[in-house]
Amino acid sequence: MARLRYDAQAQGATSVTVPRLLPRTRLPMPDLPSMFPVLLAVHVCLAVALLVPSLVLPFTLRAHEGGVDRGRSTGTATAPGRIVRLLLFVQAHGTVVIGAGLGLTGMAMVLALGPPILEQPWLLVALATYAITLLAAFFLQRPGLRRLVGLGGEMRPEERGRWLAGARRQRYLAYALTTAVALIAFLMSTKPQLW
Repeated sequence: MARLRYDAQAQGATSVTVPRLLPRTRLPMPDLPSMFPVLLAVHVCLAVALLVPSLVLPFTLRAHEGGVDRGRSTGTATAPGRIVRLLLFVQAHGTVVIGAGLGLTGMAMVLALGPPILEQPWLLVALATYAITLLAAFFLQRPGLRRLVGLGGEMRPEERGRWLAGARRQRYLAYALTTAVALIAFLMSTKPQLW
C-alpha cells in the first residue's frame, strides 16, 4: 500500500484510497512459558499413548494363548477382545495423529523454554532412547503382534508351540520397551548431570 501511495504521489495525485478487504486485527501470540505445564501434560500423555499398544498388547496375548481357557487347552486361538482390537486400531491408525501432536507439543515446549534446552545431556539421551524405543516398537514388535493376533482357528501342536514362543518373545520385547520408558521417565524427572 505504501508503494501504491508513493507511485500515486509521484504522478501528481494527492491521495489514493485503497479499500481494505480484511480488518487489521492481529491474533495475540500465546504466552508459551505460562502454558508450559499444560504443554508438558499433553506431551507426556501423547508420548505414553504412542507406546501404550506396544507395551500392553504382548501381555493381552496371555489371555489368548492358543485358546487356553481357565486351564483347559482347546487347541484353537480365541478371537481378540474389544480392548485388544482397540489397541490394535490405535497402533495401526492412531500413530500418525499422536506422533504429529507429540512433535507439535515438543516444538512448543522448546519455544517456551528456549533453544538452550536442547543442549542438555539428559534430554539428548532421553530423546535418543525414545527414538530407539519407537523404532523397535514399529519395526520389531508391531509386525510380530499382528502375526500372533491374526492367527486363528484350529492350531496343530507345533503351531501352538511356535505361537507360544512368539508370544513369549513379544513379552520380552515389551519388558525391554517398558524399561526404556522407565529410563526416559527417570531422565526427564531427575534431569541428572551426565557429562
